Amino acid sequence: MSSFFTGDALGHIKSLRVTPKAQPSELTLLHSSQSAVAALSVASTSKIVAAAHVDGSISAFSFQEPELKPLRTWKEPRLKANQNFVGLRATDKGVYSCTSNGALRLVPMGEDEKPILGALPTRLCDWRLASDQTSFAYGGDEVELSVWDTEKALSQDPTSSDASGAAKRKRDALFPAEIWRARNVENDGLSLRQPVRITSLAYVSASTPTRIMTGTQLGDIRQYDLRARRPASNFKGIGKVGGIKVVEKGLNEHEAFVSDHGCNLFSLDLRNGRVVYSYKGLSGAVNSIAPSPSLLVSSALDRYCRVHTSFPPLPDAGQNQEKKGEVIEKVYMTSIPTVVVWDGAEPVQARPAEDDDDLWNEMENVDDEGSDDESNKKKKRRTHSKD
Repeated sequence: MSSFFTGDALGHIKSLRVTPKAQPSELTLLHSSQSAVAALSVASTSKIVAAAHVDGSISAFSFQEPELKPLRTWKEPRLKANQNFVGLRATDKGVYSCTSNGALRLVPMGEDEKPILGALPTRLCDWRLASDQTSFAYGGDEVELSVWDTEKALSQDPTSSDASGAAKRKRDALFPAEIWRARNVENDGLSLRQPVRITSLAYVSASTPTRIMTGTQLGDIRQYDLRARRPASNFKGIGKVGGIKVVEKGLNEHEAFVSDHGCNLFSLDLRNGRVVYSYKGLSGAVNSIAPSPSLLVSSALDRYCRVHTSFPPLPDAGQNQEKKGEVIEKVYMTSIPTVVVWDGAEPVQARPAEDDDDLWNEMENVDDEGSDDESNKKKKRRTHSKD
């Protein structure tokens, strides 16, 4: 059984437990708020669930099945109208949050510990914390992909001009806590500068936070290696409608899941930018993707969460993938789901359907045995009678 948390436009946080085959998933309401859920994050080791809301409030809960117990609630006063949360991460140290106007915050879970503030550039669209928490990455509207040192970013004065970027700076000069910043791709065929429109980003590998991929409003998927400033690869035209909406790294090597602003969700091979397979039958744009070891769950604007099968890319990048991911269940959420996350626990593997078939084939049929024995007896009687 795999477990996920979902948030929706009505402020509800729900538990979605995907049960073994042929049984409907269990959807349970855990918490209600007056404001829509903008982001969710789960710290699997400490069982902490964090939720950020559109009104600027953030809540941390302790998940003790089957309920959420409130730990701490606070407000991000720097969040202004028409701005939103672009990043949220629950960890053992506390809860990190980042807004589109660059308001960075770390709130420890201890009652006597005070929050730590930082300031980043504005017009951000996505923010991700590295798995080791020593650095983070962001990108946005005319904001190139950038990597910062977490400790330095939270130790500088957030009101200073250097931290907020208000002071005049030399071209391409890094901020004090900034480690690395990407350079724009080459000019187009008309020698015109290409706009920077990063809509989503993700670390390619949790063990090596030096490779990052981004999705753009132009529909491109780009991979960066921090040893160089320009993209190591640029796969063009992956997003078919309105550009890339969400890009999420799969749990298998070379695997990524990508959605656009249409009804497209597909698995991408990061070695060559080839679409391995796409999911059929979607009727709403996918706004959140949650991979797990056994299943993939997505939320969409048509008020459904969908449970998908997934298959890793083949060892040879040029091979055709015979196994295709499918939608195996649709869960109606009553309101528009805004985010879905896996709880990080290892699921109990359900027995595949073919195992059931093998089991039935190996079983002996008592009736058939009985009928065979009876027919053999009749044959012997006939033989004796003739003699």
